[in-house]
Amino acid sequence: MTRPEHIPGHTWHGRKGAVENAFRYSIDYVLLDPDAEYDRPRLFSRNRANLAGLRDSDHGGAPKQGRGVEWLREVLSAHGLPGSDKVLLLAQPRLLGHVFNPVSFWLCHDAQDRLRVVVAEVSNTFGDRHSYLVHRDDLEPITAADSLRARKIFHVSPFQPIEGGYDFRFDIRPDRIGIRIDFTAGNGGLIATLTGPRKPLTSRGILTACLRRPVGSRRVLALIFWQALKLKLKGARYRRRPEPPAAEVSR
Repeated sequence: MTRPEHIPGHTWHGRKGAVENAFRYSIDYVLLDPDAEYDRPRLFSRNRANLAGLRDSDHGGAPKQGRGVEWLREVLSAHGLPGSDKVLLLAQPRLLGHVFNPVSFWLCHDAQDRLRVVVAEVSNTFGDRHSYLVHRDDLEPITAADSLRARKIFHVSPFQPIEGGYDFRFDIRPDRIGIRIDFTAGNGGLIATLTGPRKPLTSRGILTACLRRPVGSRRVLALIFWQALKLKLKGARYRRRPEPPAAEVSR
């Protein structure tokens, strides 16, 4: 990977249980190596203002207090995992200074460029964040056939319980990204996917994304609240926000 990549993808969510709901939206992610120095499109910046960009403070720790890849390496060490030879961050970029990532991913590779560990960084609309550290029990490379389990302990949607578990699947190819998250809780839960091609990040691609999906993550927030209203009208149970877990990372 010699430059940042653009993932002009789609996300699909399907609710399980008595109150059904499903939606599919287009979405833009960027994929980059936070350790690398390379030429970037004129309209994309790291750690400074631009039409689009990505800041270390947005990732790796509490919202707006992130420490980027330094935080990730501390997490790996604290959990007894080997340091990663190459790290890629998959996240929605800032657009006109604003960003909201419901979930972004730290993809940790070994020296042979094989995916070994993933940290899923989950944020809710209440300003909280929690990260799930997932890998195979034997620490062998993660393949598209692997289902990686994590116990849910963080409040995301007020229309879903905290109790339950996630099953993560990662299909990371040279030309395409495919991620599936299956949340199961009793007779309910939901399935969420993120899929899209990997393309070089260009200023033209940034402008196209702005025209097709105006206001970036503000649009994401608006769509989240729209779906919440639909669930409320359908009679889904609303749960109040509990205090977030004390630990910022769990497995």
